Amino acid sequence: MTTETVQVPVRTPQQRQAATIEALLTNLRDYGLILALIAIMIFFQFATNGVLFKPVNLTNVILQNSYIIIMALGMLLVIIAGHIDLSVGSVAGFIGALAAMLMVGWNLDDTQWAFLSNPLVAAFICVVVGGFIGAAQGYWIAYHRIPSFIVTLAGMLVFRGLTLTILGGKSIGPFPPEFQGLSAGYITDYLATWLGMAPYKLPLALGGTPLHLTTFVVGLIAVVAFVLVTIRTRRNREARGYESEPFPIFAIKSAIIAALVLFFVYTMSSYKGLPNVLIVMSILIALFVFITKRTTIGRRVYAMGGNEKAAKLSGIKTDRLTFLIFINMGILSALAGLIFAARLGTATPKAGTGFELDVIAAVFIGGASAMGGVGQVAGSVIGAFIIGVMNNGMSIMGISIDWQQVIKGLVLLAAVVFDVYNKNKG
Repeated sequence: MTTETVQVPVRTPQQRQAATIEALLTNLRDYGLILALIAIMIFFQFATNGVLFKPVNLTNVILQNSYIIIMALGMLLVIIAGHIDLSVGSVAGFIGALAAMLMVGWNLDDTQWAFLSNPLVAAFICVVVGGFIGAAQGYWIAYHRIPSFIVTLAGMLVFRGLTLTILGGKSIGPFPPEFQGLSAGYITDYLATWLGMAPYKLPLALGGTPLHLTTFVVGLIAVVAFVLVTIRTRRNREARGYESEPFPIFAIKSAIIAALVLFFVYTMSSYKGLPNVLIVMSILIALFVFITKRTTIGRRVYAMGGNEKAAKLSGIKTDRLTFLIFINMGILSALAGLIFAARLGTATPKAGTGFELDVIAAVFIGGASAMGGVGQVAGSVIGAFIIGVMNNGMSIMGISIDWQQVIKGLVLLAAVVFDVYNKNKG
């Protein structure tokens, strides 16, 4: 009886260097997005004479792009599945108009239907209506094989017309203050109040700046949790024998992300704290990260987008999955419409116009493939922030809307060309 000794290969310095370079090239798209966002922010910081990084302006960037990010989460699944939805802007505008009519326009307070004007009830009805709109469009796409481009193009026209119809071509508002708080409100500084330090100010040695203590502490906890989770994930991969990226790359990436989050948290803390809509957005982002990375339905969406016929042969009910994806898109479009209407304070006939461009651009810039089967939540969120910072910076610089559209169109084209080039090269 003989035994064999398994020799574990030891990498030479040259092999380790080659592995590091290969890891950088393999993950260039992910790192490139973060670096591109940082570069764009630094450019506009100088181009706007320091206005971009002011706390009030960064808060506005969040508020102005929250509804784009929320719709981008749904659009990501649609594009991964190999479809497209051109109706999201019109659906968002229609839902905002419906909310305005329920709360204000139809004067339901003195009728037996007064409960429908309650902001919470009206918002729930609007989200349900959004789900039905998504189901109506998804039915034709999933079960009758009509191309999503055609169905959603028709939806874009239909719901734009319905928005004009129910509003009568005029703006309706204002919304009740409690509804406007969805987009214009901020979390209360419970920690400073509990400690009897409201409003809390930094020591004079650190500038004496008023600080929203609850926001700052929540941000610190989030950063610590992020670092611990990433370290634990890396150790678990190594314990199971999976190859991890070189530690220097891992450390640099984690440090950059943590620094960005800390900067953002401090900026928010020195203004009014975390906006309510940011809490909603963060919960949705975490939920969709979990769905795409940890659930069976998420893996099935990727499989269907990669090769629908193979997915169907493997037992995946692709028609039902497509149907659910469009229901999800309708619900998120409705939520985005409510947030946008709450931010404006009124419902306008032109609400939602052009939103589909920013949403689709955010997903493609974030690394999703035009061929389907590829895309990540983090990339779409970063892509949405790239679009948002560009919109905000160009507006501050006084660049006209016409040229803003030209620039965003060129950026979208460049992202898709880069994706096709990488796919062909692979």
